[in-house]
Amino acid sequence: MKSGLGKGLGALINSVQTAAANDTASNGVLMVDIRKVEPNPTQPRQYFNEDALDELAESMKAFGIVQPLLVTEEENRFIIIAGERRYRAARKAQLTEIPVIIKDYTEMEILQVALIENIQRQDLTSIEEAACYKRLMDDFFFSPDEVASKLGKRKHTVLNTLHLLELTPRAQELAAEGKLTASHAKVLIGVTDEALQAVCAEKIAETGLSVREAESMVTAALKAAAKKQAPPTEQADENAALALRKAENELKHTLGSKVQIIQGAKKSKIEIEFYSGEDLERLLGLFRKLQ
Repeated sequence: MKSGLGKGLGALINSVQTAAANDTASNGVLMVDIRKVEPNPTQPRQYFNEDALDELAESMKAFGIVQPLLVTEEENRFIIIAGERRYRAARKAQLTEIPVIIKDYTEMEILQVALIENIQRQDLTSIEEAACYKRLMDDFFFSPDEVASKLGKRKHTVLNTLHLLELTPRAQELAAEGKLTASHAKVLIGVTDEALQAVCAEKIAETGLSVREAESMVTAALKAAAKKQAPPTEQADENAALALRKAENELKHTLGSKVQIIQGAKKSKIEIEFYSGEDLERLLGLFRKLQ
């Protein structure tokens, strides 16, 4: 009988763990041709550390595969539900046969088990973990609370990890390589400019900044960016006012009358005072000489 979804994810997880532990033929472990085993096309895990795979392959050459792979059978092929890392290492070790446990799961159950098995691995990158959470929410309509409860995690941990999926492509790439954590992602989310976020993400990855150091770096970067885009400063306004006063004094000296320059938002004006008809004629005479 297929494991029903009504039993809950806990039952599915227990099924995976129990099946993997019972590695005797009487409990369903079979040795199969590795050429008949294929990765699950819906495998949520995308990044595999090649150095770690090489180490595991060397161990397999000496001791074989200790923990069987969990698979489902389709037309004389075996599709991996859990254990693709072991499968890849076995290929590197040039093993011809690998131990498997065949389970008759529905397509939906296969995805659930694959997601949860991956999430529970210690070496899953934060971006892969975030993608797993999102698929549980999108494909199975789990809330963040339900995801946290089923996986034994805190809700804020799930939410912080999901923030990774809001990062720019370059930052997500660094997270996929394990160079950025969910806590780093939370810091970077505040950088809305994509180019600046990518620069900050690369600096965190290259220098191995802690979260606190990353916060300080991002704060400084945002201040520097804001300064470049800021409107005229008070100093610039003060310089403009001094230039107007200088112009007023030059006109006063030239015309021999009090002059005031009034600056407006759209237009400005110059006011020249005169005190009699004769004073006006004097000013007009000066202007005629300028023609």
